[in-house]
This record gives sequence, C-alpha cells and structure tokens, in this order.
Amino acid sequence: MKLWDKGFNTDKKIDLFTVGNDRELDLILAKYDVIASRAHAKMLGEIGLLNTKEVNELVGELDNIAKIIAEGKFIIEDSFEDMHSKIEYLLTEKLGDTGKKIHTARSRNDQVLVAMQLYLKDAIVEMKSQIKDLFDVLMQLAEKHKEVLLPGYTHLQIAMPSSFGLWFSAYAESLVDDLYFLNAAYKMADQNPLGSAAGYGSSFPINRSYTTKELGFETMKFNVVAAQMGRGKVEKATAFSMAGVAATLSKLAMDICLYMSQNFDFISFPDALTTGSSIMPHKKNPDVFELIRAKCNKIQAIPNQLTMMINNLPSGYHRDLQLVKDVIIPGIQDMKACLEMMHFSLKEVKVNTAILEDPRYDYLFSVDTLNELVQSGMPFRDAYKKMGQEIEAGTFKPKKDIAHSHEGSIGNLRLEDIKKKMESALL
Repeated sequence: MKLWDKGFNTDKKIDLFTVGNDRELDLILAKYDVIASRAHAKMLGEIGLLNTKEVNELVGELDNIAKIIAEGKFIIEDSFEDMHSKIEYLLTEKLGDTGKKIHTARSRNDQVLVAMQLYLKDAIVEMKSQIKDLFDVLMQLAEKHKEVLLPGYTHLQIAMPSSFGLWFSAYAESLVDDLYFLNAAYKMADQNPLGSAAGYGSSFPINRSYTTKELGFETMKFNVVAAQMGRGKVEKATAFSMAGVAATLSKLAMDICLYMSQNFDFISFPDALTTGSSIMPHKKNPDVFELIRAKCNKIQAIPNQLTMMINNLPSGYHRDLQLVKDVIIPGIQDMKACLEMMHFSLKEVKVNTAILEDPRYDYLFSVDTLNELVQSGMPFRDAYKKMGQEIEAGTFKPKKDIAHSHEGSIGNLRLEDIKKKMESALL
C-alpha cells in the first residue's frame, strides 16, 4: 500500500531503491506518527471535518495501535511503503471509510516532520538525563579522589601536577557546555510543523494552534514553507549538539585507554569490564572505551553528512530528505549507548593512589619549585634560569608540598559551583 497510489504499479527495482530501509527506521518513529495522528483527528473534529463519533473511533483505534507498538508487535510488511501507509491501512481495515478520512488536510511530508520532531524532543530529553547520570558519577569520583595526584601533560610530555579530582570534574564541567547545545537543538525541535502539509499549507480551515497545544510544542513553525525547510535542519542541529557530547566522551575514552596501559598504570577496571587476547594471557584490553571512542568519532561526522545531503537543496520537499533518517536515528542510538556504557563502566574505576611516588615524575614539580623562589623575592626570569640549570645538571630537588588555592585549581575544585552550573543547564 502506498499513500500516493493512483492505481498503477511502479517497477519493483524502483520500489526497493526508493523505500530503502524506511520500514526498519519507521518502527522507531511509528509511536510518534500515532501521537500526531491522534492530535490531527481531534483537530479535524474541532473544525467540523469529522463528527464526534468518527473522532472517537479514530482516537480509540489509534490508541490500540499505540499499544501494539509499545508491546513491540507492530510490523511493517514489505507490502507497505512505510509506517504511514501501515497505520492508515489498519485504521481503514477497522473503521472503513472513517479510517480513510485520517489523511484529510495533511501530507506525508508534515507527518514525517512532526513525527521526527516529537522523536527528537524525546531523544534529547533522554540524552540529557543520561548526561546528568554520567555527570553525577564524575563528580562523585572527583570528590572521592580529589587528594590523589596524577601527572598533567602538555604535548604528551610531563608538565605539572594534576589530580583525579581535577581530571574527573573537568569532564563533568565539559558536559555542561554540551548541554547548552542540546538545549538549543531542543528549542528548534519544539516547534510544531503539523499543518504545513506538502509545504504550502491547506485550503481546509485547520487549527494549527490546537495541534500545537495538543502535542505539547512550545510554539508552531508559523510559516508553512519554513516548516518544510526545517526538515534536515532540525536533525542537523541535533547532530551538532550530539557531536559536542561525542567529542567529550571520545576524549575521555582516549584518556582512559592511555591511563589503563601498563606504561601509565594510573587506573584499572575489574576483569568483567575488560577483554583478553586470543594468544596473550596477560592482556586486559579497554575494548569498551575503544568502541566508545570510535562510535563517538563517527557521531562527530554526522553534521557533515547531513550538510552534504541538504546544503544545495532549494525550498520545498525533495526525496533527498528521506536519507536524513538513515543518519540521525542510528546516530542517536549510538550516542545513547555510549553514554550508557561510559556511565556503567566508570562507576567501577579503580585509581592508583601512589603514581607520583615514582621519581620519573619529579619534574612535574619544577614550576611549583620555581614559583617558591619567586615568592621569596627572586625575579621570575632568574628563577626560571636557575631551575633550568639545576635540571640540566641533575641537581634539581622538587618541592612536593604544593599548595594551589585559586578557583578551579587542584586545591580549590569548586565542585559545588560546577553542580549548580549543571542544575541551571538542565532547566
């Protein structure tokens, strides 16, 4: 069944090529198409295009379909082009001519738009919740291990003392920045496109304010052409926001892979969270974090993929836009999986509390030793030169009783302020 069926058949190769994997992806979106169809049916009743009995029958049957979807029993067979055609078929099968009326005053174009934006709103809310869970674990670890020092690096060379408190809370505060982008993407998705039809509105006297309120959108996308032009643009905004989260997770995963290696030995995980080698019995591989790193790097490519699909399209609908689903939906699934696995694994991290006892890290304290000379009255440039000469001569003796007190430093992490910043970003 095709919603655009005019009584003639297209070549099977054309069907296979144009439908693609829409049926599989639509199993995820079907819930939202039903929600939008329910609101649309009620609106048609409000303006007199459906009577009360017809509205009640449509809403009741859409509720039944929603239950089938929730139970995982909804199937889109090969004889149907997509979720829209299957849902309309089920309505018509049960309700006859009343079922055929559901498509009045709408197009498959605004059906896809509204279903996708409802899905994106939910997905963003879920990702924000997962980010908060990960944030909480990072902050707990920062508090627990705030006194444990570890090396800080620049150019992958030993630089200055850091701490696990500083490291964990750095990633926690970075997630706050990522939430700002997610909030912006949510605001873009929170505009009702339903009623734009094929992109040029309808001659029916539809009430778009009614569906906006019924569907829980903050506002509507008022201009119907602008609503249609939002297809791909809203997905790209979501992809950019996910790319920020992915960049944070990828960097964290990379740090973890380095810190787990025997050459660093800063952290470890229980055997149940690592994998082994087929020939090397000593191996404890960080496969989970390597896959998080790779998946997050893939996610960071999604904005560019979407840009290449939509950047030279004129206004109006084009079939190119169908492929947006192929990219954004799997990307969201990967993003949620990476957040889940990072949260699940980090809870079990074990910290090496004696890292800086190794003399190879003595040079970490050169700056603190230099600063003590400056505080005693020696000009900075003279102290710098003196320290360099001692290091070159092998006579350098590090000052390890460091005292960093400024905001955001080892000794003043401002964890409570970071928590407040997160709470503000979640509003």
